[in-house]
Amino acid sequence: MAHLPLTLVYRQSFIQDSLKASAETKMKIAEQCSADISKAIDIIINAFNNKKKILLCGNGGSAADAQHLATELVIRLSPDIKRPGLPAFALTTDASNLTAGSNDLGYENVFARSVEALGNEGDVLIGISTSGNSTSVNNAFVKAREKKMATMAFLGKDGGKSKKLVDLAIVVPSDDTQRIQEGHITIGHIILQEVEQEMFG
Repeated sequence: MAHLPLTLVYRQSFIQDSLKASAETKMKIAEQCSADISKAIDIIINAFNNKKKILLCGNGGSAADAQHLATELVIRLSPDIKRPGLPAFALTTDASNLTAGSNDLGYENVFARSVEALGNEGDVLIGISTSGNSTSVNNAFVKAREKKMATMAFLGKDGGKSKKLVDLAIVVPSDDTQRIQEGHITIGHIILQEVEQEMFG
């Protein structure tokens, strides 16, 4: 039997190690974050039951997660549950808004400005940041509190500055950005699936 090339042996090892690390991080989330995930479900259901909306923001991969989760709320997550669309907006999708805000107000204020314009008392702002130190996201949390919105953060590492600015912080127990991002989308799916189930299942 021919020996595998060293590059292929390394690659197979890397793939297996990465998947194991991802699985281990998710098990830590199960052990350390379940109570906070449950609180997030309650906050979102309460908002929808009171005719409020969800705003989401983040940068880079976290911007993609914000858009992903907003879409799951507006369209649906579970194909077997028939329901109306739920009001959710990703503050990361309007290129004209983002570029004008960056140019005129500074990028650190782009999400805060949208929260100022669109947020109302009782709405929920979900900010996503692997470090918790994104100024644009943290400024949005400050503005949301001024508007008496509920604030929630999906974070990683030690939670950074965001942890002290929000009503609820869900901190993925990892220092690896990739594992944190994988944890965020998994947490988001769990929350939204249970929101759908409890409201419409």
